[in-house]
Amino acid sequence: MVQTVELIKTLTNAVGLSGYEASLHEMIKAQFTPLVDEVSVSKVGSVVGVKWGSAPLQASGRAKKLMLAAHADEIGLIVTGIDKGFLRIARVGGTDNRILLGQRVLVHPTRRTATAGEAGRARAKTRSAPIPGLIASRPPHVMPAAQRDKVVPVEDLFVDVGMTEAQMAREIQVGDLVSFDVETVALKGDLLSGKAMDNRVSVAAMIICLDELKRLKHAWDVVAVATAGEETTFAGARTSAWAIQPNAAIAVDVTFAAQHDYSTHLELGKGPAIAVGPNYHPKMTQRLMDLAKRLEMACQVEPDVGGGTDAWPIQVSQAGIPVALIGVPLRYMHSPVETVHVKDVERIGRLMAHFAADLSEEL
Repeated sequence: MVQTVELIKTLTNAVGLSGYEASLHEMIKAQFTPLVDEVSVSKVGSVVGVKWGSAPLQASGRAKKLMLAAHADEIGLIVTGIDKGFLRIARVGGTDNRILLGQRVLVHPTRRTATAGEAGRARAKTRSAPIPGLIASRPPHVMPAAQRDKVVPVEDLFVDVGMTEAQMAREIQVGDLVSFDVETVALKGDLLSGKAMDNRVSVAAMIICLDELKRLKHAWDVVAVATAGEETTFAGARTSAWAIQPNAAIAVDVTFAAQHDYSTHLELGKGPAIAVGPNYHPKMTQRLMDLAKRLEMACQVEPDVGGGTDAWPIQVSQAGIPVALIGVPLRYMHSPVETVHVKDVERIGRLMAHFAADLSEEL
Protein backbone atom coordinates (compact mmCIF):
# COMPACT_ATOMS: atom_id res chain seq x y z
CA MET A 1 0.00 0.00 0.00
CA VAL A 2 1.16 3.51 -0.79
CA GLN A 3 2.14 5.63 2.22
CA THR A 4 0.54 8.87 1.09
CA VAL A 5 2.27 11.37 3.37
CA GLU A 6 5.73 10.01 2.62
CA LEU A 7 4.93 9.83 -1.10
CA ILE A 8 3.83 13.47 -1.21
CA LYS A 9 6.90 14.57 0.74
CA THR A 10 9.18 12.67 -1.61
CA LEU A 11 7.58 14.19 -4.71
CA THR A 12 7.29 17.76 -3.47
CA ASN A 13 10.73 18.02 -1.89
CA ALA A 14 12.33 17.13 -5.23
CA VAL A 15 13.18 19.91 -7.69
CA GLY A 16 11.98 20.02 -11.30
CA LEU A 17 11.15 23.42 -12.75
CA SER A 18 8.89 23.75 -15.78
CA GLY A 19 10.79 22.62 -18.87
CA TYR A 20 13.56 21.13 -16.73
CA GLU A 21 11.93 17.97 -15.40
CA ALA A 22 14.82 15.58 -16.13
CA SER A 23 15.83 15.68 -12.46
CA LEU A 24 12.47 14.05 -11.61
CA HIS A 25 12.54 11.23 -14.15
CA GLU A 26 14.27 8.51 -12.15
CA MET A 27 12.20 9.25 -9.05
CA ILE A 28 8.87 9.07 -10.88
CA LYS A 29 9.95 6.03 -12.91
CA ALA A 30 10.84 4.29 -9.64
CA GLN A 31 7.32 5.02 -8.32
CA PHE A 32 5.63 3.84 -11.53
CA THR A 33 7.71 0.72 -12.22
CA PRO A 34 6.22 -1.70 -9.62
CA LEU A 35 2.70 -0.68 -10.61
CA VAL A 36 2.70 -0.74 -14.43
CA ASP A 37 3.77 -2.92 -17.35
CA GLU A 38 5.76 -0.31 -19.27
CA VAL A 39 7.54 2.92 -18.31
CA SER A 40 9.11 5.44 -20.67
CA VAL A 41 10.09 9.10 -20.91
CA SER A 42 8.82 11.15 -23.82
CA LYS A 43 10.97 13.40 -25.98
CA VAL A 44 9.79 16.49 -24.09
CA GLY A 45 10.24 14.98 -20.62
CA SER A 46 6.92 13.47 -19.59
CA VAL A 47 7.06 10.15 -17.70
CA VAL A 48 4.59 7.61 -19.09
CA GLY A 49 3.46 4.44 -17.30
CA VAL A 50 1.18 1.93 -19.05
CA LYS A 51 -0.89 -0.66 -17.20
CA TRP A 52 -2.44 -3.07 -19.66
CA GLY A 53 -6.12 -3.84 -19.53
CA SER A 54 -7.83 -7.21 -19.90
CA ALA A 55 -9.91 -6.47 -23.00
CA PRO A 56 -8.82 -8.03 -26.32
CA LEU A 57 -7.43 -5.77 -29.01
CA GLN A 58 -9.89 -4.11 -31.36
CA ALA A 59 -9.94 -4.96 -35.06
CA SER A 60 -7.73 -1.91 -35.54
CA GLY A 61 -5.05 -3.57 -33.43
CA ARG A 62 -5.38 -0.91 -30.72
CA ALA A 63 -6.58 -1.38 -27.18
CA LYS A 64 -8.92 1.21 -25.72
CA LYS A 65 -6.97 3.60 -23.53
CA LEU A 66 -7.73 5.85 -20.60
CA MET A 67 -5.10 8.57 -20.20
CA LEU A 68 -4.45 10.07 -16.77
CA ALA A 69 -2.48 13.32 -16.80
CA ALA A 70 -0.93 15.23 -13.89
CA HIS A 71 1.82 17.75 -14.46
CA ALA A 72 5.08 17.18 -12.62
CA ASP A 73 6.75 20.56 -13.20
CA GLU A 74 6.91 23.36 -10.67
CA ILE A 75 7.30 27.13 -10.75
CA GLY A 76 10.57 28.82 -9.84
CA LEU A 77 13.16 31.28 -11.12
CA ILE A 78 16.04 31.52 -13.58
CA VAL A 79 19.25 33.54 -13.44
CA THR A 80 19.17 36.33 -16.02
CA GLY A 81 22.30 38.26 -15.07
CA ILE A 82 25.18 38.60 -12.63
CA ASP A 83 25.63 42.08 -11.21
CA LYS A 84 28.53 42.85 -8.82
CA GLY A 85 28.33 39.41 -7.25
CA PHE A 86 24.54 39.29 -7.03
CA LEU A 87 22.14 37.35 -9.25
CA ARG A 88 19.33 38.93 -11.24
CA ILE A 89 16.34 36.67 -11.78
CA ALA A 90 13.17 36.13 -13.80
CA ARG A 91 10.15 33.94 -13.14
CA VAL A 92 9.66 30.43 -14.55
CA GLY A 93 5.91 29.94 -14.62
CA GLY A 94 3.47 31.97 -12.53
CA THR A 95 5.68 32.59 -9.52
CA ASP A 96 4.00 35.23 -7.33
CA ASN A 97 6.08 38.43 -7.06
CA ARG A 98 4.49 39.22 -3.70
CA ILE A 99 6.07 36.27 -1.91
CA LEU A 100 9.58 36.37 -3.38
CA LEU A 101 11.25 38.93 -1.12
CA GLY A 102 12.96 37.24 1.84
CA GLN A 103 12.65 33.68 0.51
CA ARG A 104 15.47 31.20 0.95
CA VAL A 105 16.37 29.58 -2.36
CA LEU A 106 18.72 27.08 -3.96
CA VAL A 107 20.71 27.96 -7.08
CA HIS A 108 21.33 24.92 -9.28
CA PRO A 109 24.61 25.29 -11.22
CA THR A 110 24.70 23.71 -14.66
CA ARG A 111 27.56 22.04 -16.49
CA ARG A 112 30.31 24.45 -17.48
CA THR A 113 32.89 24.24 -20.26
CA ALA A 114 36.28 25.80 -20.82
CA THR A 115 36.56 29.39 -21.99
CA ALA A 116 39.34 30.88 -24.08
CA GLY A 117 40.51 32.86 -21.07
CA GLU A 118 41.18 29.68 -19.15
CA ALA A 119 44.11 28.79 -21.45
CA GLY A 120 42.54 25.53 -22.53
CA ARG A 121 42.37 24.03 -19.05
CA ALA A 122 39.57 21.49 -18.77
CA ARG A 123 36.70 23.13 -16.90
CA ALA A 124 33.94 20.69 -17.77
CA LYS A 125 32.31 19.20 -14.69
CA THR A 126 29.18 17.44 -13.62
CA ARG A 127 26.31 19.37 -12.08
CA SER A 128 27.48 20.55 -8.67
CA ALA A 129 25.47 20.67 -5.47
CA PRO A 130 22.82 23.37 -5.11
CA ILE A 131 24.07 26.64 -3.65
CA PRO A 132 21.98 28.19 -0.85
CA GLY A 133 20.93 31.78 -1.27
CA LEU A 134 18.27 34.31 -0.40
CA ILE A 135 16.14 36.76 -2.33
CA ALA A 136 16.67 40.32 -1.17
CA SER A 137 16.16 43.96 -2.07
CA ARG A 138 17.01 47.37 -0.69
CA PRO A 139 15.64 47.89 2.84
CA PRO A 140 12.52 50.08 2.91
CA HIS A 141 14.43 52.71 4.88
CA VAL A 142 16.55 53.64 1.85
CA MET A 143 13.80 53.42 -0.78
CA PRO A 144 11.84 56.41 -2.07
CA ALA A 145 8.76 56.94 0.07
CA ALA A 146 6.43 56.21 -2.85
CA GLN A 147 7.88 52.70 -3.26
CA ARG A 148 8.09 51.54 0.35
CA ASP A 149 4.63 49.99 0.54
CA LYS A 150 4.59 48.50 -2.96
CA VAL A 151 5.46 44.99 -4.12
CA VAL A 152 9.06 44.96 -5.32
CA PRO A 153 9.16 44.05 -9.05
CA VAL A 154 11.11 40.88 -9.80
CA GLU A 155 13.61 42.85 -11.88
CA ASP A 156 14.53 44.85 -8.75
CA LEU A 157 15.16 41.75 -6.65
CA PHE A 158 18.45 39.86 -6.45
CA VAL A 159 19.76 36.60 -5.05
CA ASP A 160 22.64 36.76 -2.59
CA VAL A 161 24.65 33.53 -2.26
CA GLY A 162 27.51 35.06 -0.30
CA MET A 163 30.14 34.59 -3.01
CA THR A 164 32.72 36.99 -4.34
CA GLU A 165 32.52 37.88 -8.01
CA ALA A 166 35.50 35.62 -8.71
CA GLN A 167 33.91 32.67 -6.95
CA MET A 168 30.62 33.26 -8.72
CA ALA A 169 32.34 33.33 -12.12
CA ARG A 170 33.55 29.80 -11.47
CA GLU A 171 30.31 28.39 -10.12
CA ILE A 172 27.23 30.15 -11.51
CA GLN A 173 26.16 31.31 -14.94
CA VAL A 174 23.20 32.92 -16.66
CA GLY A 175 20.50 30.31 -17.25
CA ASP A 176 21.01 28.47 -13.96
CA LEU A 177 17.77 27.61 -12.22
CA VAL A 178 16.62 28.79 -8.80
CA SER A 179 14.17 26.83 -6.64
CA PHE A 180 12.56 27.52 -3.28
CA ASP A 181 14.51 26.06 -0.35
CA VAL A 182 11.47 24.57 1.40
CA GLU A 183 10.67 21.13 2.75
CA THR A 184 7.11 19.86 3.06
CA VAL A 185 5.81 19.81 6.63
CA ALA A 186 2.78 18.20 8.24
CA LEU A 187 0.23 20.53 9.84
CA LYS A 188 -2.59 19.56 12.17
CA GLY A 189 -5.74 18.06 10.69
CA ASP A 190 -4.08 15.85 8.02
CA LEU A 191 -2.77 18.89 6.14
CA LEU A 192 0.56 19.06 4.32
CA SER A 193 2.25 22.32 3.33
CA GLY A 194 5.20 23.04 1.07
CA LYS A 195 6.34 23.90 -2.43
CA ALA A 196 5.31 22.09 -5.64
CA MET A 197 2.04 20.74 -4.24
CA ASP A 198 0.93 22.21 -7.56
CA ASN A 199 0.96 19.68 -9.01
CA ARG A 200 2.95 16.81 -7.53
CA VAL A 201 0.04 15.93 -5.25
CA SER A 202 -1.81 14.98 -8.44
CA VAL A 203 1.12 12.80 -9.50
CA ALA A 204 0.74 11.19 -6.07
CA ALA A 205 -2.97 10.64 -6.79
CA MET A 206 -2.06 8.86 -10.05
CA ILE A 207 0.37 6.61 -8.20
CA ILE A 208 -2.34 5.81 -5.64
CA CYS A 209 -4.67 5.03 -8.55
CA LEU A 210 -2.16 2.63 -10.12
CA ASP A 211 -1.64 0.92 -6.77
CA GLU A 212 -5.40 0.53 -6.32
CA LEU A 213 -5.68 -0.96 -9.83
CA LYS A 214 -3.50 -3.89 -8.73
CA ARG A 215 -6.56 -5.07 -6.82
CA LEU A 216 -9.13 -4.25 -9.52
CA LYS A 217 -9.82 -5.69 -12.96
CA HIS A 218 -9.93 -3.12 -15.77
CA ALA A 219 -10.67 -3.72 -19.44
CA TRP A 220 -9.01 -0.60 -20.88
CA ASP A 221 -5.31 0.13 -20.81
CA VAL A 222 -4.53 2.85 -18.28
CA VAL A 223 -1.80 5.28 -19.32
CA ALA A 224 -0.56 7.51 -16.49
CA VAL A 225 1.43 10.54 -17.62
CA ALA A 226 3.41 12.84 -15.35
CA THR A 227 3.40 15.66 -17.86
CA ALA A 228 6.12 18.21 -18.50
CA GLY A 229 5.80 21.94 -18.98
CA GLU A 230 2.24 22.66 -17.88
CA GLU A 231 3.23 25.86 -16.07
CA THR A 232 4.73 27.32 -19.23
CA THR A 233 3.80 25.59 -22.51
CA PHE A 234 1.51 22.56 -21.95
CA ALA A 235 4.11 20.66 -23.99
CA GLY A 236 3.74 17.40 -22.07
CA ALA A 237 -0.04 17.18 -22.35
CA ARG A 238 -0.09 18.25 -26.01
CA THR A 239 2.50 15.75 -27.16
CA SER A 240 1.41 12.87 -24.93
CA ALA A 241 -2.21 13.08 -26.05
CA TRP A 242 -1.02 13.04 -29.67
CA ALA A 243 1.26 10.04 -29.10
CA ILE A 244 -1.09 7.97 -26.92
CA GLN A 245 -4.33 8.70 -28.83
CA PRO A 246 -6.52 7.80 -25.83
CA ASN A 247 -10.23 7.11 -26.09
CA ALA A 248 -10.82 9.23 -22.98
CA ALA A 249 -8.71 11.16 -20.48
CA ILE A 250 -8.77 12.52 -16.96
CA ALA A 251 -6.55 15.45 -16.06
CA VAL A 252 -5.78 16.06 -12.39
CA ASP A 253 -4.63 19.43 -11.09
CA VAL A 254 -4.98 21.60 -8.02
CA THR A 255 -7.77 24.12 -7.58
CA PHE A 256 -8.52 27.01 -5.24
CA ALA A 257 -9.84 26.13 -1.79
CA ALA A 258 -11.45 28.46 0.72
CA GLN A 259 -9.22 30.21 3.24
CA HIS A 260 -9.76 32.92 5.82
CA ASP A 261 -9.64 35.77 3.28
CA TYR A 262 -11.05 34.00 0.22
CA SER A 263 -14.53 32.51 -0.01
CA THR A 264 -15.43 29.63 -2.29
CA HIS A 265 -17.60 26.57 -1.88
CA LEU A 266 -14.56 24.29 -2.36
CA GLU A 267 -12.94 23.23 0.91
CA LEU A 268 -9.98 21.17 2.04
CA GLY A 269 -10.96 17.69 3.19
CA LYS A 270 -14.34 17.66 1.46
CA GLY A 271 -13.23 15.42 -1.39
CA PRO A 272 -12.36 15.71 -5.09
CA ALA A 273 -13.49 18.78 -7.02
CA ILE A 274 -15.04 17.55 -10.27
CA ALA A 275 -15.05 20.29 -12.90
CA VAL A 276 -18.07 21.02 -15.07
CA GLY A 277 -17.99 23.37 -18.04
CA PRO A 278 -17.34 23.57 -21.79
CA ASN A 279 -13.88 22.00 -21.54
CA TYR A 280 -15.22 18.81 -19.97
CA HIS A 281 -17.25 15.99 -21.49
CA PRO A 282 -20.66 15.84 -19.75
CA LYS A 283 -20.79 12.06 -19.82
CA MET A 284 -17.34 11.83 -18.19
CA THR A 285 -18.15 14.29 -15.42
CA GLN A 286 -21.52 12.68 -14.69
CA ARG A 287 -19.94 9.24 -14.48
CA LEU A 288 -17.38 10.54 -12.00
CA MET A 289 -20.06 12.12 -9.83
CA ASP A 290 -22.27 9.01 -9.95
CA LEU A 291 -19.29 6.83 -9.12
CA ALA A 292 -18.33 8.98 -6.13
CA LYS A 293 -21.87 8.60 -4.82
CA ARG A 294 -21.73 4.83 -5.35
CA LEU A 295 -18.44 4.67 -3.45
CA GLU A 296 -19.97 6.81 -0.67
CA MET A 297 -17.18 9.29 -1.29
CA ALA A 298 -17.59 13.00 -0.63
CA CYS A 299 -17.01 15.11 -3.74
CA GLN A 300 -17.40 18.73 -4.77
CA VAL A 301 -18.49 20.27 -8.06
CA GLU A 302 -16.49 23.12 -9.60
CA PRO A 303 -17.99 25.19 -12.44
CA ASP A 304 -15.06 26.10 -14.67
CA VAL A 305 -15.13 28.08 -17.90
CA GLY A 306 -11.40 28.79 -17.96
CA GLY A 307 -9.32 25.90 -19.23
CA GLY A 308 -5.89 26.66 -17.73
CA THR A 309 -4.93 23.02 -17.14
CA ASP A 310 -3.71 20.01 -19.13
CA ALA A 311 -7.36 19.17 -19.85
CA TRP A 312 -7.58 21.78 -22.62
CA PRO A 313 -4.68 20.63 -24.84
CA ILE A 314 -5.77 17.01 -24.38
CA GLN A 315 -9.38 17.78 -25.34
CA VAL A 316 -8.43 19.40 -28.65
CA SER A 317 -5.73 16.92 -29.66
CA GLN A 318 -6.20 15.38 -33.09
CA ALA A 319 -9.94 14.73 -33.69
CA GLY A 320 -10.80 15.53 -30.06
CA ILE A 321 -10.69 13.49 -26.85
CA PRO A 322 -13.43 13.29 -24.19
CA VAL A 323 -11.80 14.70 -21.07
CA ALA A 324 -12.65 15.30 -17.41
CA LEU A 325 -10.82 17.36 -14.80
CA ILE A 326 -10.52 16.49 -11.12
CA GLY A 327 -9.17 19.14 -8.79
CA VAL A 328 -7.24 18.78 -5.55
CA PRO A 329 -8.43 21.63 -3.29
CA LEU A 330 -5.40 23.70 -2.30
CA ARG A 331 -4.67 26.86 -0.33
CA TYR A 332 -2.00 29.49 -1.17
CA MET A 333 -1.44 28.47 -4.80
CA HIS A 334 1.88 29.38 -6.47
CA SER A 335 3.67 29.95 -3.21
CA PRO A 336 6.18 27.92 -1.17
CA VAL A 337 3.47 27.11 1.41
CA GLU A 338 0.82 25.46 -0.77
CA THR A 339 -1.42 23.39 1.49
CA VAL A 340 -3.57 20.30 0.83
CA HIS A 341 -5.53 17.68 2.76
CA VAL A 342 -4.07 14.18 2.52
CA LYS A 343 -7.49 12.51 2.31
CA ASP A 344 -8.44 14.50 -0.79
CA VAL A 345 -5.40 13.14 -2.62
CA GLU A 346 -6.19 9.58 -1.58
CA ARG A 347 -9.84 9.89 -2.59
CA ILE A 348 -8.91 11.15 -6.05
CA GLY A 349 -6.58 8.20 -6.59
CA ARG A 350 -9.29 5.77 -5.54
CA LEU A 351 -11.94 7.51 -7.66
CA MET A 352 -9.80 7.31 -10.82
CA ALA A 353 -9.01 3.64 -10.21
CA HIS A 354 -12.67 2.70 -9.91
CA PHE A 355 -13.53 4.86 -12.94
CA ALA A 356 -10.97 2.88 -14.96
CA ALA A 357 -12.33 -0.42 -13.64
CA ASP A 358 -15.87 0.65 -14.56
CA LEU A 359 -15.08 1.23 -18.24
CA SER A 360 -16.36 -1.35 -20.70
CA GLU A 361 -16.24 -1.39 -24.48
CA GLU A 362 -18.02 1.95 -24.72
CA LEU A 363 -17.47 5.11 -22.71
